[in-house]
Amino acid sequence: MTKRDDALQIRPVGDGEGPVFVTQRLVRFSHVDPAGIAYFPRIHNFIHEAFEDLWEEYIGVRYFYLIQDLRIAFPMVHTEVDFRQPLRFGERPEIRVSCFKLGRSSLGLHYRIYVDERLCVDARTTTTCIDADKLKSQPVPQEYRAYFERIYYPE
Repeated sequence: MTKRDDALQIRPVGDGEGPVFVTQRLVRFSHVDPAGIAYFPRIHNFIHEAFEDLWEEYIGVRYFYLIQDLRIAFPMVHTEVDFRQPLRFGERPEIRVSCFKLGRSSLGLHYRIYVDERLCVDARTTTTCIDADKLKSQPVPQEYRAYFERIYYPE
């Protein structure tokens, strides 16, 4: 898997953040509840899909390959999500991802989901790098760590 040009992967944004990884989603009919807003478990799916996009589009390794072939995984150990504004059917939210914690074996990722410049979701997750066979933590490999350093902003 090859990475796209850096200009397409990370960019500075205007709300005080430095460079962030940016991806986008489409709120589909199957994502919404009878009120026409995205059902909250779908938001968690969007967050995980953005995590997978980050690996494939920014780092250049499909998350599937990381787990299946390299036997490295990043299971989530903590999450917190603030739902600020609803996401509605037909909208194309932009997901901006930065790293707020870069430990020996852990990553803290910050996901901000916007529609136009309206902040709809503010989420933080913590994952731990593990050996997928032994289910034991291990250091984040240096070749990947360098990518997280580029979008690292301690909070």
